[in-house]
Amino acid sequence: ERLIAGHLRIKMEKEEKKAFMLLKSLIFHYHGLDEDEQNMLNDSAESLDAFDELQWANTFIAEDYLSAFDRSREYLNKVISKLEKEKRIKYLLSVWQDNDKKGYLTEMEATAMLNLAKDWHIEKEIINIVKQ
Repeated sequence: ERLIAGHLRIKMEKEEKKAFMLLKSLIFHYHGLDEDEQNMLNDSAESLDAFDELQWANTFIAEDYLSAFDRSREYLNKVISKLEKEKRIKYLLSVWQDNDKKGYLTEMEATAMLNLAKDWHIEKEIINIVKQ
C-alpha cells in the first residue's frame, strides 16, 4: 500500500502503476511538460516506487505525440476499465487534483479527463466531486 501524490492510499500492481503513470504523464504532456509537472510526476513515481513505469509512460507518449492521447486511451481502457469503480475514480481524481495544484487546469486537460471518465463509466461521479 502506497501513498499516491500525498493523498491517495492504494495498493497497486505493476500494470496498474504503468497505467496510472501513463494517465498522469499524458495529461501533464497536453501543453508540453513544464518543470512543476515533471516534479509532480517524479514525486508520484517516488511514492509508488514507479520510476520504470514513468519512464515507460514517457517513452510511450514520445513515440508519437500526435497520436499519444488515442493510443494512451486505448491502453488505459484495457487496464483501468477492469478495475473496481472506486479505484477508477481515485486514479482520475488524483490526476485532476494534481493538475489543480499547479494553479490551472486547461479546458483541453479537463476535456481529456472527462472523456476518460466517460470511457470508464465514472463521469457523473467525477463531475459531482470536482463541482464541490
